Amino acid sequence: MIIIILSICSLAVTFFYAFLILFLRSGWQKIPYFNKNSIVPHTKISVLIAARNEEEKIHLTIEDILAQNYPKELMEIIIVDDHSTDRTSEIIGSYESQGVKLIKLNEKEPLNSYKKKAIAEAIKLSEGELIIATDADCRMKPDWLVTIVNMFETGNYNLISSPVVYFEEKSLFERLQTLEFLCLIGLGAAGIGNKMPSTCNGANLAYKKSVFVELGGFKGIDELASGDDELFLHKVAFAHPGTIGFCKSADAIVFTHGKPNLKEFIQQRKRWASKSVKYKDKKLIFVAVAVWLFNISLLTNLIMAFFYPDFLKLVAVQFTIKFISELFFLDLLTNFVKRKHLVFHLFLLTFLHPLYLIYIGFAGNSGKYNWKDRMVN
Repeated sequence: MIIIILSICSLAVTFFYAFLILFLRSGWQKIPYFNKNSIVPHTKISVLIAARNEEEKIHLTIEDILAQNYPKELMEIIIVDDHSTDRTSEIIGSYESQGVKLIKLNEKEPLNSYKKKAIAEAIKLSEGELIIATDADCRMKPDWLVTIVNMFETGNYNLISSPVVYFEEKSLFERLQTLEFLCLIGLGAAGIGNKMPSTCNGANLAYKKSVFVELGGFKGIDELASGDDELFLHKVAFAHPGTIGFCKSADAIVFTHGKPNLKEFIQQRKRWASKSVKYKDKKLIFVAVAVWLFNISLLTNLIMAFFYPDFLKLVAVQFTIKFISELFFLDLLTNFVKRKHLVFHLFLLTFLHPLYLIYIGFAGNSGKYNWKDRMVN
């Protein structure tokens, strides 16, 4: 009897997972591709970066921003050095003659979130109507800013999320990350398409300065080290429903790198998962728990198969449904970023994904993690 109940429950969460993935696919399709027009932009923007120990790549990010096809008189670049111990501050300062403004954090008392503090301090000094945040290790195409601003000026948006994609992979591990991360970006876009904003990425996020001020900035979410992106998204979605967009354009993509090893990858995902404790939308909590339980059922049934061979059929059905539904979704996403070959890694990712999700589900909500050479809760 217990085996029958376990099988029924497993199939229930499996079909729910497949329905969810197809629902996300529908949400992605609801977002039209954005084609910028030739109208000259008129919005004053502030590009913000919080940087800590980024001496290796920050000059590339700055060069890409300075090379943007956006009117220089309408753009300011503010970079906050978060107590770097390398040459980050010196490198930023070398661009002062080109208009790059440097702020140095000098906090004597420990903070819950240095990144939120850095962004908040930059916004205080910013002059732009539109804040565009990115990270210190990102690369952009020349039309990145003009594309996002064009969408902002042609629609009623308080916040615009834009795509972030991993590139320059050096190993199978990094290619698997690219595929999995692409699914997360698709998840965020699909949520917006389905009028249920859930997540976004702070490496490519734009919002009105006036809305940031109106909502008290990061007040209420500042006790977590992370969350300057999706938790702020939730605040905007609650206060101003229907005013969040996703810029579905290849020109709006920001490129960054996956983690080079498993240790750094786990630390990153523990940080991301830690934000879920602040979710207030019960629908998001329900979905997150249901997906986690689905992955638990996969592992449980696989273990049960060693004792009851009939469970192999159930496991085969679950993994087949998982693989096919994810393939339908990722086929669209890989086509968008012109990386169709990544789909060939889905079979392997399908089997590895549950192990990592189960672990992160525990670790992300109960343990500490290392971020930028700091151990945080």
